Amino acid sequence: MSTATAVKISPSEQETLTLGELRAWRGLLRAHACLAKRLDAELDQAHGLPMTSYEVLHHLQEASSGRMRMCDLAEQAQLSRSGLTRMVDRLEREGLLERCSCAHDARGSYACLTEAGRERVEAARVTHLAVVREHFLSRFSEAELSVLADMWERIAPCTSGC
Repeated sequence: MSTATAVKISPSEQETLTLGELRAWRGLLRAHACLAKRLDAELDQAHGLPMTSYEVLHHLQEASSGRMRMCDLAEQAQLSRSGLTRMVDRLEREGLLERCSCAHDARGSYACLTEAGRERVEAARVTHLAVVREHFLSRFSEAELSVLADMWERIAPCTSGC
C-alpha cells in the first residue's frame, strides 16, 4: 500500500491511537523537546545565544554574502514572520545582524550578518556540533541515521535547499 493512498478509518479507530502509534508519536515529541532544551541551555550558557538565535545566525552565515530576505529567513528558521521580526530586533540590538535594504526592490528587506554575528555563530558552532553529536548522532549507526533521514523527509520534504 502506498503512503499516498487514503486509508478508511472507522469512527472508533479515529478516537484512539494504538500503543505503537502512541509510543512513536510521544517518543518524537519527547526526543525533540529533550534535545532542544539541552541544546538551548548549552548554547545560552556558553555563548549567550539561545538555540533559535543560533539557527537564524547560522542560516545567514550559510547564505550568499551573509544576507537573506526576511521572509526566506523566517521559512528557513521555521519561525513566523512576527517571531522573526522580534528576534531580528533583538539580534540587531546586540550587533549580531542588521537590516539591509534591497537594491533592486525598495520593498524588500534583508537580514545581514555582521562581523560580530559571524564570530559569535562560529564560536557557538563548536558547542552546537558537540551537543548534537553527543546527544543525538552518537546514539545511531550511519545506516540508522540514513533511515531516520529518509523517514523525516517523508514527513517534511526539504524543498528549499535546506
